Amino acid sequence: MVTHVRHPIWLRQVRPAGARTFASLYTVESFARATVSSVIPIQAYEILQSEQSVSVLYTVVSLLGLSVTLFMPMLIRRFARRWVYTAGACLLAVGSLFFITDTLIGQALGMLCRVMGASALSITLNLYIMDHIRKTEFIRSESLRMAWSTFAWTGGPTLGILLYTRYGIYAAHSVVAIVALILLALFWYYRLSDNQMIAAGKSRALNPITNIGRFIAQPRLRLAWLIAFGRNCYWTTFFVYGPLFMLIAGEGEVAGGLLISAGNALLFTAIFWGRAGKRFGTRGTIALAFAAMSAALFAAGWVSTTAPLITGALLLCGALFTIAIDALGSTVFMRSVHPYERSQMAAVYRTYLDFSELTPPMVYSIVLAFFGLGSVFVTLGLLMVGCAAVSWRYVPKSM
Repeated sequence: MVTHVRHPIWLRQVRPAGARTFASLYTVESFARATVSSVIPIQAYEILQSEQSVSVLYTVVSLLGLSVTLFMPMLIRRFARRWVYTAGACLLAVGSLFFITDTLIGQALGMLCRVMGASALSITLNLYIMDHIRKTEFIRSESLRMAWSTFAWTGGPTLGILLYTRYGIYAAHSVVAIVALILLALFWYYRLSDNQMIAAGKSRALNPITNIGRFIAQPRLRLAWLIAFGRNCYWTTFFVYGPLFMLIAGEGEVAGGLLISAGNALLFTAIFWGRAGKRFGTRGTIALAFAAMSAALFAAGWVSTTAPLITGALLLCGALFTIAIDALGSTVFMRSVHPYERSQMAAVYRTYLDFSELTPPMVYSIVLAFFGLGSVFVTLGLLMVGCAAVSWRYVPKSM
């Protein structure tokens, strides 16, 4: 008698997701976004020929991206996290196709795809982190994630500018599409799964307005949002107006790319800022960082175009302290959000990125109508003073 035995197909055992898993995903994603981070504002300026028009374009794109972010919980509930993450990676690749058209419509659509893709990737990755990383390990995990991304944010902007100036628009944006596909392959290689033990209750409303109200009702979530908003306002200004400043001040496009890469090279200090947070407390470290950022910005606004290289050095000084908030700021949210509403609250929390890309260009477009480019840095410095005061007053000592 012949028997047929169906042997199981053994799949490679994947290690449980840990800090290094998410650090590697974030690093590859960062490279996809960093490569053209200094190319996009320069490309927009070459099309529009006005820094004020560039600000308006960023404002419109950010407004559209904000609406997508608020509806992200619905998408996650309808299609599951893995598919939303997959869509985010694909949007980065599609955005690069729009950019190479070198038209205003293509520029706007490319920027919109980039914003929507970043939103999907950020929200889903944060949800995976909160599922798989213990609260006591959040600072270490976030510090490691920032430190690993140093490689992407250091080499990416300079590489993008060199490809753009020497080989043209196709070379710069083709790299983004290739890296986005690598990110997609790496994500499916890890086979991340949702934590079913802390799934949101089915009765909880998914209406974005309801979620916003629930978020605003919790003081610590409001505090976490403000900290993240202030931090990202600095990075938005640094990435958009840093290269523009160097170009307008006569230092050239490559100088702008080098400025961005130099600022991102400081991301390795996230490890040390994480240790400082554990030793001296999250509250004091965050408040000190905001205060130092404001001082650097006021000085940069005062020097302005009279000494562009000194202004660039001051912006780098501010970036050093911004990384402290990169390493510590998100832990305020992660330690405060309730497990049963992580998806909804993460989407509202993620709007800090949209508002930080929306508000500065909108405010700067008004300021630039009356003052020079240095006024941008002074305006941002005023916000940093407010963030420092609020952080010192309301971040719990025990956090």
